[in-house]
Amino acid sequence: MRKAVLLSGGIDSICLTYGIKPDIAYTIDYGQIVAEREVYVSKFICEELKIQHSVIRVDCRSLGTGTLINSDNLKISPSEEWWPFRNQLLITLACMQGVKDEINELYLASVKSDNFHKDGTLKFYDLMNKAVLYQEGAINIFCPTLSSYSHELAYKYDVPTELLTIAHSCHISNVACGKCSGCIKQLRVRHELDIN
Repeated sequence: MRKAVLLSGGIDSICLTYGIKPDIAYTIDYGQIVAEREVYVSKFICEELKIQHSVIRVDCRSLGTGTLINSDNLKISPSEEWWPFRNQLLITLACMQGVKDEINELYLASVKSDNFHKDGTLKFYDLMNKAVLYQEGAINIFCPTLSSYSHELAYKYDVPTELLTIAHSCHISNVACGKCSGCIKQLRVRHELDIN
């Protein structure tokens, strides 16, 4: 069985990657402002863990909304960084590459605090798994992190501090702004883990 993980370079995906040690990690540059840093951090993590790293580049900027693309939110947006159907897009792109790489399982890291997004819920991942399995390729979709908070993942997988401190969660810049919801989450998690 060949496993792949979606690795964005944020704390959650770093924890999952460290915990399951997949055969390959996919980082997707879909046009988000912070793609450069996400790719850099993900490449570093994969080199440290000796995991194959693949960058998938598809420019979807014209379809994005919110802080990840530096645009206004839509009225139906549940948060400032919301990008319509983003997780569905990322799963689709990863599976397209995954079929070529002959993977059998794709892992993603959504945590308890992501469940205000419909695409951060168990129901979403169950539906995506059914949709992907219905098609040729037979890739199973897993999100084993849904019942945990970010700091709990770090404890569960015993992730080294040096891997957590390189994480990049900023939504608006390749250098952490310290103000967006991604940066605030990372600061909170560092506090919960007692990382200075």
